[in-house]
Amino acid sequence: MASATITYDDFSNAKLETIRSSELSAIVFNCSLKPSPQTSHTDRLLKRMEHIFEFANVDFEIVRAVDYNLAPGVKADMRDDGFEDEWPKLAQKVRNANIIILATPIWLGEESSVCRQVIERLYGMSAEQNEQGQYAFYGKVGAAVVTGNEDGVKHCSMSLLYALNHIGCTIAPQADTGWIGEVGPGKSFGDEGAGLENTFTKRTTTFAAWNAMHLASMLKMSGMPDYGNNVKRWQNGERFAHP
Repeated sequence: MASATITYDDFSNAKLETIRSSELSAIVFNCSLKPSPQTSHTDRLLKRMEHIFEFANVDFEIVRAVDYNLAPGVKADMRDDGFEDEWPKLAQKVRNANIIILATPIWLGEESSVCRQVIERLYGMSAEQNEQGQYAFYGKVGAAVVTGNEDGVKHCSMSLLYALNHIGCTIAPQADTGWIGEVGPGKSFGDEGAGLENTFTKRTTTFAAWNAMHLASMLKMSGMPDYGNNVKRWQNGERFAHP
């Protein structure tokens, strides 16, 4: 009896169903300097990514970080240090998310000050541990979105993805997307249609979204193996073959 031929469409549908049934969630920090409800060019690109996530039945929550009173510091809760701090409201969303996306405009060739503050607060959570005794961000996926009208998309993505990886997130292939206009004052993403039909941005946005979801569904099913990275076992003296 001849075996049935599995087509690319069959395989694709199966992978899509895996994602849709995984009950994944993504928290997205839009690190625009503009508070709501002001127009954010970064948000315009995020809305395109959101469409892809929603197609795959993945919860996609965009947080405008500047709308919150976030204290400076590298702790999960800075209220003990005398600050007013709304980060704890967001920290639980981070703990529950499978995917963490940092999105930022470019200022003077770098990510925004708000973005650096979010990274510092994420870093303040990185010593927490998950149920397997690993650092808390193990098993989560990181990605980056960058917009602007000056050079620096790849430079900023490099910084954001390194930060996410260093605190424990897994980075998928081609985990970033972005758009820049002409260097100097000019149109930003979406102004009079600027960038909306850019082939590179459309492709990288799509690939980054799907790569993040594929990896997140894999990690949710199997997790990151804890041999060699179990904090509790290390603290108890196990050295995992280190001489």
